[in-house]
Amino acid sequence: MATKGTGRYGRDVLAEDRRRRGASVVPEVPLARDLVVEDVEETFCGAVVAWDKATVTLEDRAGRRRVFDLEPAAFSLEGRTVTLVRPREAPKGPLRSASGSIAVTDARARTARESRIYVEGAHDAELVEKVWGHDLRVEGVAVEFLEGVDDLPSVVAEFSPGPGRRLGVLVDHLVPGSKESRIAERVQGEDVLVVGHPYVDVWQAVRPEAVGIRAWPEVPRGLPWKEGVVSALGWRMETGEAWRRILGSVRGYGDLEPSLLGRVEELIDFVTGPHPLED
Repeated sequence: MATKGTGRYGRDVLAEDRRRRGASVVPEVPLARDLVVEDVEETFCGAVVAWDKATVTLEDRAGRRRVFDLEPAAFSLEGRTVTLVRPREAPKGPLRSASGSIAVTDARARTARESRIYVEGAHDAELVEKVWGHDLRVEGVAVEFLEGVDDLPSVVAEFSPGPGRRLGVLVDHLVPGSKESRIAERVQGEDVLVVGHPYVDVWQAVRPEAVGIRAWPEVPRGLPWKEGVVSALGWRMETGEAWRRILGSVRGYGDLEPSLLGRVEELIDFVTGPHPLED
């Protein structure tokens, strides 16, 4: 697969200069879902399905998706060169956060609760922040990462959970018989909830179509999983850059698998809900 914003034959080295010279005269067209455009290098034609501050995602008739930078004079609409821009009109109805909840626009972040949510690693934390960050700030819930679950029993003991001080933990690859499931059983309690998704890594919790791939590749046992995925997809980048590409494709809860969505919502409800011993 070609990298973002490039065609199968690579970027036209003169394109940037043409865009700079033509950027001031080409019309601006607001982005809208189902608007059909083509990149000026004529490598991909499709309908607009999503956008963010810097990129737009197009989908062709075969369901293939490509992500392009929102650059001046970068697209063609009905045969004329245009600059796609984000719409200025305010959305109708209540604002929604990335998690799908109604956004609270006039409230300060709540003072942090003593309860916490722990996730396995930095990528998990970044994904949770991107989709549920608004909700967590409104509820005053902090998210921290563990760098693995091997030391979870000692982390729980140090945290000292109890009424009003709950601990929720999100674990990768939490399947029956796994090492993770055995560790989870050791620490579960009235004030500790450990839940997880079935994926080897949180990357797989992002829906493939959001990333623009058919499916997450199978990586042979014994090979580093992230490096194996990058290699199988033909991405010429390091794993850190690959993750930024994956995270950048996530615009909201619809880009995540239900098996992750439900678990995070469960953790938020657990750490913010009333304790059985509380009035």
